[in-house]
Amino acid sequence: MNASTTWAVPAPAAARSRALPLSLSTLQKLLLPLGTIAFDVLFWNQEIGLNLALYTLLIVAGTLAGLPRHAPQWRSVGFWVLLLGTLLSAALVVVYGSGAARLACLASLVLFLGFRNQPQLRQVAYAFLTALGSASRVLPALLPLLWFSSGSTGSWPRTRFYGRLLLLPLIILGVFHVLFSLGNSQYAALSSAVFNKIGEWLARLFIDISVPHLLFFVLGLVLTAGAVVLVPIHFFLDQESQFGEFVRRQRDRVASFAVRRPDFRARSFRTLDLRKENLAALAVFGLVNVLLLVVNAIDIHWIWFGFTPAPGFDLTQFVHEGTYVLILSILVAMGIVLWFFRRNLNFYGKGLPALRWGATMWVVQNVVLVVSVGLRNYYYILHTGLAYKRIGVYGFLLLTLFGLGTVLLKIWQRRSAFSLVRLNAWAVYAIVLLLAAGNWEVWMTRYNLQPRFRTVDLGFLLDMPERMLPELAARESVLDGMTRIVLINRYGYGETEITPAKAHELVQKRLQRWQKAYPQYRTWQSWTLAESQAYQELFGGPKAVVVR
Repeated sequence: MNASTTWAVPAPAAARSRALPLSLSTLQKLLLPLGTIAFDVLFWNQEIGLNLALYTLLIVAGTLAGLPRHAPQWRSVGFWVLLLGTLLSAALVVVYGSGAARLACLASLVLFLGFRNQPQLRQVAYAFLTALGSASRVLPALLPLLWFSSGSTGSWPRTRFYGRLLLLPLIILGVFHVLFSLGNSQYAALSSAVFNKIGEWLARLFIDISVPHLLFFVLGLVLTAGAVVLVPIHFFLDQESQFGEFVRRQRDRVASFAVRRPDFRARSFRTLDLRKENLAALAVFGLVNVLLLVVNAIDIHWIWFGFTPAPGFDLTQFVHEGTYVLILSILVAMGIVLWFFRRNLNFYGKGLPALRWGATMWVVQNVVLVVSVGLRNYYYILHTGLAYKRIGVYGFLLLTLFGLGTVLLKIWQRRSAFSLVRLNAWAVYAIVLLLAAGNWEVWMTRYNLQPRFRTVDLGFLLDMPERMLPELAARESVLDGMTRIVLINRYGYGETEITPAKAHELVQKRLQRWQKAYPQYRTWQSWTLAESQAYQELFGGPKAVVVR
């Protein structure tokens, strides 16, 4: 029996009111306790690191081992992409242990399980919902397996048979143990030492067991069952099958002429014929192209060539206002394109070429707007330093460029809205993997602590993960040349200016705290390569930093 669970067809009325028990394969019966115990050992009172990668690999290996040789999953492109993405993100968790890598690993695993459930899926969001739907139905279906139901026959006799089979050897073993203990003093001493060790282990075990620990163990059982046991969910696949990749001509949706009705409201809001709708679309694209051309001309003249911020110029507002305008412009642009190219206007031969070129010009001008916002973000980084939001802006700009490219596919290939959502969802997943592959904290520390900067937010650097501390310690001398060293409130409200001497003191305290804490809170479960190398570089190598 493979890892997939086969459901019997319920009776029309009576059997639908009760959950059907699952028929577990031998592999699933092995993976359920193994995965639950592994979850408890790996994650209880531990931080995220190697443990997440090991648990992910256990689930992936169990899934692959349970698939038959000719299963449809092996022919699914999405299944293979998510498999490689899951393995890559798990490796990045071990290397960096960053929040982006953890998010990518969890998202990849859930999506992978969704495509394991329904390999014919094309939409990432539907794969995510399929995985969650399967997990939500596993626990109720497993409950009948936790106790003997009243209608089950053969369960209790089988239990008595195995009980007698195991109990008799144990009794015989106990009798011989007593005889050997009475007749051999060396055996008695050895067995006493063994039982004392077992007693000590059980005493420590019961001390560690608590209500939170038991709840955590149950959580591990629920998560492992949701990942290992497959409950087929066809709802989202059926929903997806209703959507096509391309727009189809619909003769019954858009009338050739407006239908007149007797009441005034119906005449006012009647359906436009294709000729009038085409004229309206041309007018919209023409006007917005002129308006966006003025905005882009201003940005090109002001930002693209020789931009130098004046003293006191607010670069933060400069970046934010451009980003907000871009978001609104892109959303409006995509919404208008989806509206006008949703139906038979895609097949209106007389006005379609002009309409396509007008929409294409609008998309191209939005690309220019994307470049302008990228330059605004670049100038902010150039003059103030690198931060998480600045990296996020560039990730958003990459998604925007990809989204605009899909809009061009919509215009010229008559792609459907479903196709655009599908392609952009995969692009979001690719960006998540790309962000997970970066050692951003180290790069930000290295960039922000340059002698050319006169101001630095030291609080931002001190709050970063410990793997950047070698860079901070190596560039600590740069703080002496800073004119302003500030500690900005983590919520962004208020800042405190400090002296270089105070800055050195804070850096040294941060290093001292980590030197004492790392051996205590770091175990093999939460080990990451970057953090281990950072600690070795600071405190364990021949060129270790001397903490004052």
